[in-house]
Amino acid sequence: MNTKFFPLKQLPSKAERHKLFGSVLPVPRTKPIEKSQMADLQNTKKDFLFDLDAVGISNVKHPLSVTGDLEPKIQSSIANISFSTSLKSTSKGTNMSRFTEQLSTYYRQGVFQADWQLLKTFTKELADRLDQQDATIELQFPWFFERRGPQSDLAGLNHADITMKVIYDYQTGYTLSASLSALITTLCPCSKEISEYSAHNQRGVVSIDVELNEGAVQAEMDWKTLLLEAAESNASARIHPVLKRPDEKMVTEQAYENPRFVEDMVRLVAADLYEMDMVDKFQVACRNEESIHMHDAIASVTYDKRTENLG
Repeated sequence: MNTKFFPLKQLPSKAERHKLFGSVLPVPRTKPIEKSQMADLQNTKKDFLFDLDAVGISNVKHPLSVTGDLEPKIQSSIANISFSTSLKSTSKGTNMSRFTEQLSTYYRQGVFQADWQLLKTFTKELADRLDQQDATIELQFPWFFERRGPQSDLAGLNHADITMKVIYDYQTGYTLSASLSALITTLCPCSKEISEYSAHNQRGVVSIDVELNEGAVQAEMDWKTLLLEAAESNASARIHPVLKRPDEKMVTEQAYENPRFVEDMVRLVAADLYEMDMVDKFQVACRNEESIHMHDAIASVTYDKRTENLG
């Protein structure tokens, strides 16, 4: 057997390669290297024309510990985080590094998790660190929960998209808001009514946005589970990750027994949210991806329970 050898290419050294592709020698350093001697442009005090509603950083990916009432009760997720504070016109900028510096401190201590009380403490400390009177943190992350087939009892993981937002203000205190987006099944009441047999159905997306009071911080039951149940229990049927034929029969028949227009969905979910003491204000939206139409069907409702006390 003949083996053919090819001559190896003679490459220049790594330093010469870098020079070939544009690297140059460092220039003499003349500016300070000690932080105390460096210019701090962000802390410049002048009249910079306008107050800023928010300044900060976004799209920060970071590990997050999530706990809840549904299995898996303790899980690791990845959060997309935004931090911000307001800024007076007398300040040029804020110290961006302090946002991630505090996040790293919490992470090293092993305490960064999706918990309202922790996030309240975080925003208060962040405002103090920034020498500002307010601070905001917003977390977006997937939350996984176990779902079993109604007949087979075979388990799989579903997920909902969660947002937690905490605003701290020195004068007004804390504002807590949250959102959940989950998939459901709906069956068309009109199709069922006019057809000799069968009815078309669709996959729907229920989005819930709520403003919470301190009851959510003190609640014994997981607020995520409560919002999820409000979305799923009012649907024609729930979405399952694992379905065998006996499961499919049960889910199909359940959907047929519980037809829902998109309008029905938002009103029924709204009724559940209205009865939750921890919820002060809510918006419910539903979007159905129609199975026999080219369009989606949408509906939404917004309600502030605090307005009932006015007048």
